[in-house]
Amino acid sequence: MAGSIAGVAPEVMLGHLAAETDTIRLGSGAVLLNHYSPFKVAEQFGVLDALAPGRIDAGLGRANGSPAADRALGTDRHVQNPDEDHAEKIEAVVNHLYEDYPDDHPYSDLQIPRSGGDTPDPWVLGSSPSSASIAAELGLPYCFAAFIRPQLATQSFETYREQFQSSALATSGAEPQGMIAVNAVCAETDEEAARRRAVAEASYKRMQRGVVGTRPSIEEAIDELGAVPEPTSETLEIAELPRAISGSPETLSTILDRITDSVGVNEVMIQHIHATHDHALRSHELLADGVGLTQQF
Repeated sequence: MAGSIAGVAPEVMLGHLAAETDTIRLGSGAVLLNHYSPFKVAEQFGVLDALAPGRIDAGLGRANGSPAADRALGTDRHVQNPDEDHAEKIEAVVNHLYEDYPDDHPYSDLQIPRSGGDTPDPWVLGSSPSSASIAAELGLPYCFAAFIRPQLATQSFETYREQFQSSALATSGAEPQGMIAVNAVCAETDEEAARRRAVAEASYKRMQRGVVGTRPSIEEAIDELGAVPEPTSETLEIAELPRAISGSPETLSTILDRITDSVGVNEVMIQHIHATHDHALRSHELLADGVGLTQQF
């Protein structure tokens, strides 16, 4: 997907974004722990915290790449229990960042340089009930990727809340804290937003056919779909949540309220697939206005 994403190293991208902003919180979505050692990830986020004290979230996830990527990374995908392995790596990142290993632990004398203020907040990022269980077991905040598997949103958050427990981790919370990530396209009208959403719809269909990393123009997308997509309904139910939604600022604000109320969270992360960078920027501007955000970056 090299031709359609900004980069594959969010920890590097965050350094640039930290230098270009003053107040906004920044987070990774996500550092893939099956690609790194936990200690190296902690070192990276220690540096990011020094660059932007108190403004960094460490979004931690995992993903299966192609066999060629696995060989290049030296990744062993045949661990006996992938969930247990992932949970252990998340726990290790947090313990390194917070220097919270017991005195008799082999890593207890390791230190991570950072700002000395608020240490980066860790989030577990995932798209299934299994990742929700890991976040619940560790007592960490959880962000669900609804743009990947929207049909599992309700089940995943139910699993997270039912299994949540405070753990021995330094950042373990007393209560569940959730976020949902959705693909959302905003434009001045519902009809124009649906037209621009055609790019996301066609891109998903291409991926289903095994065509990855290409992005059609709006016209190409409409041609591939056979018609302009219907506008997303304001009365959308969470059980009907598609991989991409769209609307005017007012419509999307209403839809996002319905989604967050349905799954019991109060934070939303916006992912998008647009034909052009200008369309993406305008979508964010309009959506920020629609939900009442002030743009002070």
